[in-house]
Amino acid sequence: MATPRRFLPSIAALRALEALDRLGSASAAADELALTQGAVSRQLQALERQLGVDLVRRDQKRLTLSPEAQTYAADIRQALNQIAQSTLRVQAAPLAGSLNLAILPAFGMRWLMPRLPEFARRHPDVTINMSTRLEPFNFVSEGFDAAIHFGTADWPGTQALLLKHEQMLPVCAPDLLAGGEVRTPGDIAALPLLHIQTRPQAWQHWFESHDIALQDGLSGTMYDQFATITQAALHGLGVALMPDYLVEQDLATGRLVALHATATESPGAYYLVWPEARSKDPALIKFRSWLAGQAQPEDPLPR
Repeated sequence: MATPRRFLPSIAALRALEALDRLGSASAAADELALTQGAVSRQLQALERQLGVDLVRRDQKRLTLSPEAQTYAADIRQALNQIAQSTLRVQAAPLAGSLNLAILPAFGMRWLMPRLPEFARRHPDVTINMSTRLEPFNFVSEGFDAAIHFGTADWPGTQALLLKHEQMLPVCAPDLLAGGEVRTPGDIAALPLLHIQTRPQAWQHWFESHDIALQDGLSGTMYDQFATITQAALHGLGVALMPDYLVEQDLATGRLVALHATATESPGAYYLVWPEARSKDPALIKFRSWLAGQAQPEDPLPR
C-alpha cells in the first residue's frame, strides 16, 4: 500500500527538525546544514503546515521544540540513520552487495574468523562489515543486516539459523589449586568464582545441572567479556566457567586446568539472526547459505 504524501515530509524539513532537537539552537542547526537561520525556520514552518501540528515554540527569536516534537525528532533520527546506512551500503557495493554483521567478540574471533577465508574465496563479490555487540539491539536503529547471537531463537521480528551449541568447562590456573584438590563439583563452590556479565546465571545453572544445592548465593568478581575473564583465570584470580572451544589451547599447554572431566551443555546456543524484512537480501542469502554448511546441525546430547 502506497503511503499518503501527507505522511512523507521532505528530507530537508526533517533534517532541520532533527538538527534543532539535537543541537538545541537554530543557529547551530543552520551552521551544520549550511543554511541561514531564516531558511531553517521556513523549513520548520513548512513541516508544521504539512502535519497540521505546532512543533516549534518561538520565544524572542529562539526556537525550541515541544515535548511531542522532541519525541517525533527522536523517531526521525532513527529513520534518517537507516536511510544513510542503506545509501552507504549501495554506494560501497552497488553490484556485489555488502553485509553489515554484528558479532560477539570471542565467538567471532575464535569460531567465525577462521572460517571466513573460505566464504571470501567462494563469494568474492560480497563484502562483510563487522562490529561487536554484546547484547541484543534494535535492527532498525543500528542498521545491521544480521547478527551472531547467543541465547535462544526468540529475538522478536527475526529469523534464525542455529550455529553451535555451547559446552562449558570450569577452569582455573594450576596455582589456584595449590591448597587442595577438587574431587567433586561441590568442591568448586568453595573456590573464588569468576562471572561474566552477559550470563549472570551461568554458574547457578552449572551447579544445578550437577545436582548441587547451594545454601548461599554465589559471590565472586564480574567481567564483561570472555577475553578479560580468561586473563583473570590465567592469573589465578578464580575459577571461570568457559566455553570449551575458547580454552582448548590453554588446557593443552597446561596454562589452565579443567576442574571437571566433561563439558556441560549451557542452556543457550549461538545463532545467526536477521530481520524478516531483510530475508531476501542477496548478500545475506549467500552468507547464511554458506554458514549453514559450517553450522552444528542438531542437538549433540541424547534426549
